[in-house]
Amino acid sequence: MNARFSMRSIRLPLVAAAAAAALALTACSGGAGSAGTAEEGGDDIGLMTPGTLVVGMNLQYKPQMFLEGDTPTGYDVDLLNALADELGVELDIRNLDFNGLIPGLQAAQFDMVSVGLGATDERKEVIDFSRGYVPYATILGVAPGSERGTTVEDYDQEGVIITALQGSTGEQLVRETFPNATVAGFPDQNAALLEVATGRADAVVVEDYILAEFDRSNPNQLSALELDEPLSLYYGAWGIQKGNSALVDKLDAFLCQAQDDGTLEELYTKWMAPTMPEMPGGC
Repeated sequence: MNARFSMRSIRLPLVAAAAAAALALTACSGGAGSAGTAEEGGDDIGLMTPGTLVVGMNLQYKPQMFLEGDTPTGYDVDLLNALADELGVELDIRNLDFNGLIPGLQAAQFDMVSVGLGATDERKEVIDFSRGYVPYATILGVAPGSERGTTVEDYDQEGVIITALQGSTGEQLVRETFPNATVAGFPDQNAALLEVATGRADAVVVEDYILAEFDRSNPNQLSALELDEPLSLYYGAWGIQKGNSALVDKLDAFLCQAQDDGTLEELYTKWMAPTMPEMPGGC
């Protein structure tokens, strides 16, 4: 069965995201315990609406997930279409602000979130996670010709302003790696990048592929600081409603298969970078 998707755009106020998502439950049926089943194999995977996989995304991260006109596209979208084919369900993508994704998932606005979430201990308290599906090297982006220095210590100074996406693992990484600097979180990733490009901040903590894409659209405005190693290397995962172990198991099995048969590498080299970093074992 070929996966079909629809895409609804949902904009939730950042402060009231959870409450608004909860009110929207009247438009959805069930939650993690619903009797949604995959049409192929008949396995109960707890979908809110039988036959439809509803996925929350933030479609502003080219080339990983973005809009081409009104059409969702990119690495995550290709992978989700393959997943929907495997499950025998339709794909319904909901596009909303990053900070509304986890509250929306908690309020059963969708079955899962696909935005490369880092599986932090704090997030694990409120949602469940699949195994990793996308590798991220987190780096420090600076304006070309910056004279502040070339080490982490040079930027871990009072008076230094480092930007990051608000609520992201990058923002948490700034606090942990640069405790003496000031962190400035922005709800929009491009705003965090532009703050540095325009000289209002000293650096941005961001994934390498996002900085590379920004450079393609804005040549010579930002570059990666040449550190001995990335600030972090981690694997983004899918977020799932807390307690839906059946869907987690199904997603893990799909990702292991995609990793073993080369699908992940094929899609990564198509969209993200020429070479895919080593993925975690355990399949």
